[in-house]
Amino acid sequence: MYLLGFDVGTSSVKASLINAATGVCAASDYFPKQEMRMTAVKPGWAEQDPELWWQNLCMASASILATSGIDREQVRAIGISYQMHGLVMVDKHYKVLRPSIIWCDSRAVSYGDAAAKALGRDICDNHLLNSPGNFTASKLAWVKEHEPEIYAKIYKVMLPGDYIAMRMTGEVQTTIPGLSEGILWDFKRESISREMMEYYGFDKAIMPDVVPTFSKQAGLSADGAFALGLKQGTPVCYRAGDQANNALSLNVFKPGEVASTAGTSGVIYGVLDKLTHDDQNRVNLFAHVNHTPEDPRLGMLLCINGTGSMNAWIKKQISPEGISYDVMNMMADSIPIGSSGVSILPFGNGAERVLGNRETGAVFNGINFNVHTRAHLLRAVQEGIVFAMKYGLDIMSDLGLKVSTIRAGAANMYRSEIFGRTMASLAGVPIELYETTGAAGAAQGAGIGAGIYSDPDEAFAKLQKMDTIEPDIANFAEYQEAYERWRELLSAVLRNLK
Repeated sequence: MYLLGFDVGTSSVKASLINAATGVCAASDYFPKQEMRMTAVKPGWAEQDPELWWQNLCMASASILATSGIDREQVRAIGISYQMHGLVMVDKHYKVLRPSIIWCDSRAVSYGDAAAKALGRDICDNHLLNSPGNFTASKLAWVKEHEPEIYAKIYKVMLPGDYIAMRMTGEVQTTIPGLSEGILWDFKRESISREMMEYYGFDKAIMPDVVPTFSKQAGLSADGAFALGLKQGTPVCYRAGDQANNALSLNVFKPGEVASTAGTSGVIYGVLDKLTHDDQNRVNLFAHVNHTPEDPRLGMLLCINGTGSMNAWIKKQISPEGISYDVMNMMADSIPIGSSGVSILPFGNGAERVLGNRETGAVFNGINFNVHTRAHLLRAVQEGIVFAMKYGLDIMSDLGLKVSTIRAGAANMYRSEIFGRTMASLAGVPIELYETTGAAGAAQGAGIGAGIYSDPDEAFAKLQKMDTIEPDIANFAEYQEAYERWRELLSAVLRNLK
């Protein structure tokens, strides 16, 4: 018995086939082999053709079925993870009306700002838990004003994962977490937000049917089964946005549990059990995959744009002879905690939400030509990235997140001992590293939805822990001193922006 998971990302679509009994990945693959095409007609815009997602997903499915050699009858459930906040619109024939406006497109910022002012603090803070911002609802408002001829043809609007599920099953559905990530869910009334729909002038008829995140949502249609090489009727049993799914992949479901990634951007995703909000919108709150009205579970999301991108930049600039990341980490580890007074703000990848959407640029401070070497800079970069994530974690803690556990994939910057040790020491809890992927997590989520697993503990009982990074208690004062110096630098830079 096998479970099939797909992770529809911006650069590729990944697929994993998981043995339901052992939790072992039988086969995995991704398409395209080069980065998926994204178009930007104007600065700040970002669009993708949903047909590309579907074509690459079908190729990934064919590849892993061929590699594994299993009979298609053995695939019992399908799960979908997808890039969050995108907008897909279809007509009554289920044809896509325009390219998807994806998560990193910023054209709708002004629409969200205007909506926040019109709706007021009570609706945004206590019902939506967020400012409408640049999320899916605001993107749809942009289409309504700028492309009325397309808007008039809309039959249904969807998130990227909803579209993929529609191509599989012929059913147009979404989930409460999906609606919340579009800022369309009223947490007080536990319904689609009447105020958001009325303010933007949306007809409720364009919204998909709402299904539970974990459930037999719909079976593969004849067309969907043929395209995927699977049996007709195979159920789609789970869908979730990529950050919530990453948390699921790491068995993060309970209050106080935190999932973290540190790839191109850095993410901290913590689970809470009560409704809350951030007055300054520096972090966002969405329904987690196991949220119910009776037992609330919220995912509090922090994103730092300049993490792995900062480390890649410094590698390119000061390691022109091709020094590897492993060698860079060894060089950095030769430098004492605090980088001998060098502090770096890693905010060189545009405006940062955690800074109130202000743009400081990357800042290097405290460099002495007689003391510091490139090894100092390499360590200061890693410390600066951790300090930025700790700064966000402090905000999350002020909002009620009581961190008990941090889990992360054993990949990207968490492969660096300096990075992991600094993060664990400042957070004050061990960091557990696991071998998993978003596609594998989506497959196991499908197992929960199909009832193959009784609960998440059973689904992830065989999740393989690779390492545990303990806080460096003996040197905590040195980490804290370096972090406070970094915070003072950030405060001074932010004051100068006013």
